[in-house]
Amino acid sequence: MLKYFKINNGLIKEIPKGEGTLAHRQAEADWIDVIEPDEEERKQLRMLLRADLPESDDVEEIEASARCFVDQVGIHVHSLFLTQTEGRHKTATVACILQKDRLVTVREGEIADFRLLRMRARGGQIAADSPAQLLVTMLEHKVENHADILEDLHRQLEEVSHLVLEENETELDNIIAKLARLEDSNGKIRLCLMDTQRDISFLLRHLISKQGYSETLRDIMRDVDTLMSHTTFLFDKINFLMDSTQGFINIEQNKIIKIFSIASVVFLPPTLVASIYGMNFHIMPELNWSLGYPGALGLMVFSGFAPYWYFKHRGWL
Repeated sequence: MLKYFKINNGLIKEIPKGEGTLAHRQAEADWIDVIEPDEEERKQLRMLLRADLPESDDVEEIEASARCFVDQVGIHVHSLFLTQTEGRHKTATVACILQKDRLVTVREGEIADFRLLRMRARGGQIAADSPAQLLVTMLEHKVENHADILEDLHRQLEEVSHLVLEENETELDNIIAKLARLEDSNGKIRLCLMDTQRDISFLLRHLISKQGYSETLRDIMRDVDTLMSHTTFLFDKINFLMDSTQGFINIEQNKIIKIFSIASVVFLPPTLVASIYGMNFHIMPELNWSLGYPGALGLMVFSGFAPYWYFKHRGWL
């Protein structure tokens, strides 16, 4: 799927499908958003860019030289974005190709940042005077959205902290699952922020001659540094809560083991008494004792109560 946008009076506007021919829309477009292109769409863009679109395997390369580079086609920036499917955060790489007169973004699947960017563009809320400024604006919006997600993660973590440290009736197994999801999301955000740092450093070297861009990029870099510190704080808090939860689970397990240990000690003396009087020797002094049965029962009760009283007196129960 291809979506075309143009810069109109300093604002990004989407070019409707019915406006002119395909060739006209391609010529007018300052930004072409490519989403899971089919073979026909790839052929159209190949003719327009005079180069092949990057394949998925190429986009996912993690080497710095494979993610940010310059060639005859333009400036290439492969940036990592955050997406969410089935309640879990995932990462997706977007290939951005910046040319003198257009910006092309290639991605697999829908990404919330781009959906929000298109929605704001339809409302005339995205200001840009060139494709280069549009790319910088994309990175700026990306960092802002990551900040919002981090704030949401922090709120969720505060709720989990209340459940772990203040609530008595809490399913600790569910708490561990929640903490694992929060740690996974926080890690993916940190990965996206680290990738953004690399993208901004690259653009600062290649867009330094563009007036006004360097200061904006440095502002974004400062925001990224702040968010990186926040992710470190969240990691520490998650680890603390994970350790606390596991500690409470161990305490609960120790209580259960303590009950079984005390029960075994309490029942050991009565078992010994019953074993002695269960012997089948021919000569035993108590065999003809008329009170032998109730006496043996009383001795077993006393021998069981004595350890219990001792443990209670020592404060072990």
